[in-house]
Amino acid sequence: MAKLYVVATPIGNLGDWSPRAAETLRGADLIAAEDTRVTAKLCQVFDIHTPLISCHRHNEDSRGESLAERMEAENLTVALTTDAGTPCISDPGDWLVRACLERGIPVEPVPGCCAAIAALSICGFDTREFTFYGFLPREKKDIRERLREMLAKAKLAVIHESPFRVTDLVGVIAEEIPEARLSVSCDLTKMHEKTLRGSPAEVLEALKANPKTEKGEYCLVLDLTGAERPEPEKKTADIPLEARLVAEMTENGLTLRDAQNELILAGEKKNAVKQAALNLKKMFADA
Repeated sequence: MAKLYVVATPIGNLGDWSPRAAETLRGADLIAAEDTRVTAKLCQVFDIHTPLISCHRHNEDSRGESLAERMEAENLTVALTTDAGTPCISDPGDWLVRACLERGIPVEPVPGCCAAIAALSICGFDTREFTFYGFLPREKKDIRERLREMLAKAKLAVIHESPFRVTDLVGVIAEEIPEARLSVSCDLTKMHEKTLRGSPAEVLEALKANPKTEKGEYCLVLDLTGAERPEPEKKTADIPLEARLVAEMTENGLTLRDAQNELILAGEKKNAVKQAALNLKKMFADA
């Protein structure tokens, strides 16, 4: 029977790879790899000779469907890998997983390394609740918008970033959420593994001072528990109709009758609006 194994690979230190993961690749009929060259090197180290096929971000939509069809037709066991870490977590693989599930092909995880979880485990923050955002947009205005979204929704945010953009990202965080706390990890499990902790301004200073900042991949853990959060926008439904009538008249220069029509056109119940107008008239009369 066909089966898909989602196999985590080392993010740096080969000693982190489990015997089960190696055996899964060794026993599979085919390895679907993000980059066959990278996985081929891993297979060479562990004496694995299973054939490889590429399944990366640029072909996985079509490759996932065709490979799942082939698995079903030929009863293939396939091991899905990424270059480093767990497939589908900011890495390719979800198309193939979905295609298999839609065909009733069993999908089984072979867990292991994940940069986000590794960074969380050493951040020193309260990690009982966190939100994973992966890679943020590249444009600063889009980053600012995403950070505001985090402030409104998350307590602890986990972000991936490239070495070429990490300084700019931390700079935006320092501007937008200066009172937050940061733990920024680079080259996790590798020889030059490093984690910077502190305020966004402190981490930014350390990044700028390091001539090797533009090397290695980064995982940021952003603690927002002490950050100043924006006041939630008051829902229109929570604002009394009387106040909304007054706002329509003063802000848009409308008569009371026209203000009533605007609220009715906006979907408010006619009788409720009329009652609110009567209440206003009585308030003005008693004033």
